[in-house]
This record gives sequence, structure tokens and C-alpha cells, in this order.
Amino acid sequence: MPKRRVPIKTQAFLANLAMFSEMSREELDRVAAATLPIYADKGEAVVHCGDPCTGFHVLVYGQVKLGFTSAQGIEKVVEIVRPGETFGEALMFLDQPYIVSGHALSDSLLLHVAKHAVLAELEHDAGFARRLLSGLALRVHGLVRDVEAYTLRSGQERVIGYLLADAPAQVNGHPVEVLLAPGKSVIASRLNMTPEHFSRILHDLAAEGLIVVNGRSVRIPDLDSLRHAA
Repeated sequence: MPKRRVPIKTQAFLANLAMFSEMSREELDRVAAATLPIYADKGEAVVHCGDPCTGFHVLVYGQVKLGFTSAQGIEKVVEIVRPGETFGEALMFLDQPYIVSGHALSDSLLLHVAKHAVLAELEHDAGFARRLLSGLALRVHGLVRDVEAYTLRSGQERVIGYLLADAPAQVNGHPVEVLLAPGKSVIASRLNMTPEHFSRILHDLAAEGLIVVNGRSVRIPDLDSLRHAA
């Protein structure tokens, strides 16, 4: 039986994104008219390496991994895209094809915003241009932080950083839960380590009482204690 595709109010969703938040209704209508929904089942390719980049993607729900595979068949995950996040903007402006592939880690919905609509709005909205540049600058900053982590931080520090980034705020000292939804092998690749190394670090943190691992669920009894271990 085919899966039920939940319709989305494109204008309303775009209006909640930082880059579109200050647009008028008319401007949002123009962008929405050039925006197409893309439903992807778990494991399905969203983009392939070498595909032309004709716009950028916004993830509505689900998760998407971006990465590439070596000639030896080794996959390197460079980013895990979460709801509300975007990808493809830089390549869109460079007129370059995708240098990574994107696959849905769970059933996902993305919006594809066409390049011509973005360029049209940039022509007469300086605020939109600034917000778009700000997003690209944050992406570059994130890549620099990744290089710093890979070269200067230990494996344990990288794993703790990932857990803390995904952890909700702790209320009244209660434990918090982090779900390793992408899977341990995907997260390990994102952190530039082997799955075995990642699992060993989780085991060591659990042995120290800093976390409790139950399958893909990680419970953190005390966030401050985990921060101090980094």
C-alpha cells in the first residue's frame, strides 16, 4: 500500500525559516510558487553526486545524510541534515554539480527552492541577501570547527560534543535522552572515526557513569558532568 503523503503549507513553513522570516506575503508566495515538495523513503537517494544543482533543499521532517563514497567503497558522512536545515545553496551560486550524495535516514520531506526564485528575490531584497549570506557563513564556520575537531580533539571529546549538541535542556536535574537516530555507523563516519571506536567510547563513558546506553537511546544523568569530561 502506498504511503500517505501529508500535504504541507509551503508558505507557512518557509516563513518560519530565518532566511525567509522577514518576507512579505507576496514575496513568500513567489518563492513558494517555485518550491516543490520531495518525499523520500528511508534509504532513498535525494541527490546524487554529479547531479546539477538547480536550487537548494530545506528539510521539513526526517533526516538526510550527505556524504561520498571512495573508490574502495568507504563512505564518509560529511553532514547530517535535520529539520529546518538547508543544503545546496553554495553549489547553486557556483553553478556546480553536487559533490556529495544525499540519502534519507528516515522517511523525510524536503522542499526544493528553485534557483531562479532565489535570484529574483536577491535582486530587490537586501535583507534576504544578508540572511542568506549569514547562513552560508555559519556553514563555513561549522566546517572550520569540524576540521578543528578532527585534528585537535580526541575521539571522546568528539562523541561528547555530538551528544551534548543533540541533548535537550536539562530541567531540575532530571536525566535527558539522546536518540542515535542516524545509526552508530553514520554518526561514527560523521565524527571521522570507525564504528568500533565510537562504540568503545560509548562503553567507556557508560563505565564512568556519565551515560546509560540502551540500543540507540543514550540517557545522560547529568549534563554538567558530561561537559566536564570533554
